[in-house]
Amino acid sequence: MTKKNLSAQLARLCAVALIGTSVSACNVFQRLADIGKTPELSEIQNPTQAANYRPVSMPMPTPVTATRQANSLWVEGSRAFFEDQRASEVGDIITVVVEIADDAAIDNRTRHDRTHTDNMDVNGLFGIENWFNEVFPEPVADPLVGLSSSTANDGRGRIDRNETINLRLAAVVTQELPNGNMVLFGRQEVRVNFEVREVVVGGVIRPEDIASDNTVNYDEMAEARIAYGGRGQISDLQQQRYGAQALEILMPF
Repeated sequence: MTKKNLSAQLARLCAVALIGTSVSACNVFQRLADIGKTPELSEIQNPTQAANYRPVSMPMPTPVTATRQANSLWVEGSRAFFEDQRASEVGDIITVVVEIADDAAIDNRTRHDRTHTDNMDVNGLFGIENWFNEVFPEPVADPLVGLSSSTANDGRGRIDRNETINLRLAAVVTQELPNGNMVLFGRQEVRVNFEVREVVVGGVIRPEDIASDNTVNYDEMAEARIAYGGRGQISDLQQQRYGAQALEILMPF
């Protein structure tokens, strides 16, 4: 690496360090200002106006135009003769039931041993061995050229996971796809003392999967996204300090 390239790399590292320090300092000042205050809840907003919102685009079948029969009260595509109270349009509310009980256990072990030894005698190694016998009081009995190697590898991986989540969350229909499927998005925040717990759920459902009580199971949602987390004093204690996180990334050992 040339001196010019080295200087450029150092300049980039200094810039990154300066930006990280500024962001960290702003966060520190904000946290100092919030001492003694409860975490603020997010305002209720239109999810379609969020900065990271993107409309869902999926393969759609050929649209079919509904036809009406003369003197008929029935509309093609209806699921009941009377008015359906289940969510069917953008803006309707539907309850998402999340019941996750996963249990996984994996234990793998691989072991490999190998030993290799080679000895080679080149007739006194062109007279050098005889010269050694004249210099050293004891004669050289072992061959002067030899090769020996030994390798051993023992690797083991183990996974033991048990997850249980039971919750119900009201979501809003944010989009109706051309084939009738609906896109859902829901968020819930609960504050207990100085800790805010946030639940986010989203995905695509079929109208046929909505139960009579206007609920849908999470395992009937395509592209399901479920997040459960929090922020506050307890969450801060469970996180490493920024310096420790930076060292974990930068240290090669």
